[in-house]
Amino acid sequence: AVTIVFLGPLQDVAGTVSREAAAPLDWAGLLATVGPEVADQLRDDRVNVACAGRVLSDKQSLRAMDGDEVALLPPVSGG
Repeated sequence: AVTIVFLGPLQDVAGTVSREAAAPLDWAGLLATVGPEVADQLRDDRVNVACAGRVLSDKQSLRAMDGDEVALLPPVSGG
């Protein structure tokens, strides 16, 4: 399985801290798993996706394998 971790405000949108998904998990599978509200957020260029501890330069290239953690990183607010 793949663990999807929702960080920051994405946690509020998802209504959970994390969710399990079947491996392997690609971009389309991720969007289907997280639900429409989070999927809309993920399409924003400012939202990053990390897989197995590495931020993806192209999140649509996601290929998460069994045991991987996929972290959804919302935009960082300054201050």
